[in-house]
Amino acid sequence: MSPAQRGRRGSAVLLLAFTSQALLAASEPAAEAAIQAPLASRSLLTDGAAVGGRYVVVGERGHILVSRDGGESWHQVEVPTRALLTGVWMRDERLGWAVGHDEVILRTRDGGESWELVHSAPDNERPLLDVWFADSERGLALGSYGALLATADGGATWESGFAGDDDFHLNQVARAPDGTLYLAAEAGHLYRSDDAGATWQPLASPYEGSFFGVLPLADGALLAFGLRGHLFRSEDRAATWRQLDTGSEATLTSALELPGGRVVVAGMAGVLLESADGGRSFALRELADRKGAAAVLPRPDGGFLLLGEGGIRRPEERP
Repeated sequence: MSPAQRGRRGSAVLLLAFTSQALLAASEPAAEAAIQAPLASRSLLTDGAAVGGRYVVVGERGHILVSRDGGESWHQVEVPTRALLTGVWMRDERLGWAVGHDEVILRTRDGGESWELVHSAPDNERPLLDVWFADSERGLALGSYGALLATADGGATWESGFAGDDDFHLNQVARAPDGTLYLAAEAGHLYRSDDAGATWQPLASPYEGSFFGVLPLADGALLAFGLRGHLFRSEDRAATWRQLDTGSEATLTSALELPGGRVVVAGMAGVLLESADGGRSFALRELADRKGAAAVLPRPDGGFLLLGEGGIRRPEERP
């Protein structure tokens, strides 16, 4: 799935600041099945994936919701955990994985309608924050305290690996059009892999604060974003960076490239940054509800959905 098909979101550690409900969700036992909740679509949602007309979104208390009609309607599905889920990746319209607290990893083979628990290690006390697969067999799950797990059998078994010699939180992984993988991490750390995640090299960073995401663009450029409204652009595979003016100090958590050179970056306090020139400059928009966003998903009509505090939202488009 390309970067344009998936909403990018920030660390679950950051997301816990959204609501007191999220703090309760983080302590729910992973082994118990998620409770069916009539208002699940309005609960804290942390990540989502869009493939074709199907959407799969995840969030607090093991909530997973699916839409088969491009986000017009949603239904909650049965999930074998109540752990806070923080990341989801759909390989195609049927095969996908989700990760979360208690080092939970789930797999679906039917487009998100049902899920199996393939890994859980609550004693490790390492929330997983993101997941990505190169194909149907080879994948990565990453998260807090340098957690980096790899599988070569579709998620049936996982082995621990390392991106660096430290235990900084690994917040998000993203694949560029040329196949390069990038990691956004805590304390200004960025990493790149040219071999599908087998090895990683640290990158020169333009900022000492945490990065919550990176967005590779179709033209080969790269955006990196994080704390206090910091947003940077690189046009040479992260060798050098240029800081972009955002007009905000709100933490930025997610970004998405849309058709026609449009890019949107979302964050806390209802902040939206919108670009019409391929991510070279941005205009600030602040949503009236002031709710934080954790992920951005594309709509079939060229617009976008926001996931986060308050669930699934369709921000009003500019006239």
